[in-house]
Amino acid sequence: MVYGDSTPCSSYRLKKKFKRLLQEDTVEDGLSIGTLSKRSSVNIETIRYYEKIGIMPKPNRTAGGYRVYGSEHEKRLHFVRRGRELGFSLDELRGLLRLVDGHAYTCAEVRALTVEHLKDIRRKIADLRRLERVMASMAAQCTGDQVPECPVIDALFEMKPVASRTRQRASDHP
Repeated sequence: MVYGDSTPCSSYRLKKKFKRLLQEDTVEDGLSIGTLSKRSSVNIETIRYYEKIGIMPKPNRTAGGYRVYGSEHEKRLHFVRRGRELGFSLDELRGLLRLVDGHAYTCAEVRALTVEHLKDIRRKIADLRRLERVMASMAAQCTGDQVPECPVIDALFEMKPVASRTRQRASDHP
């Protein structure tokens, strides 16, 4: 602070300006993680997770340690997001990406992975249909009265499984 001047001398305005510059779309001819997240509709933490498990390649970094993504990262992230929307597990996507990364994939290999995924989808549909029948039966038994015995609650406390098959994929995270 200059004597007699009441304005602070902390260069606060400069800090704000530099912070804005760091948050802009491009970071040294690349994309920041925030921009990549917005463009791909994939959460920042999910992008970091995909890097950690090897679905996404590690990006270059600036001298300050910021991640710098290129168009190949964006394209790959869109591939992964779209695959997840179609119900592919991370392991299935990893298998497809290995084929793509090796540039030696054949249509037959991709078809085989897709047919296997289709079988999984059909199993899930069958499980959902069974679940629908059970839920419809439970709802039909409910009178809607205020009584201590409720068939829906009683059915939920039953010890027998609803579907004949339950699957959980440990490999599927975010």
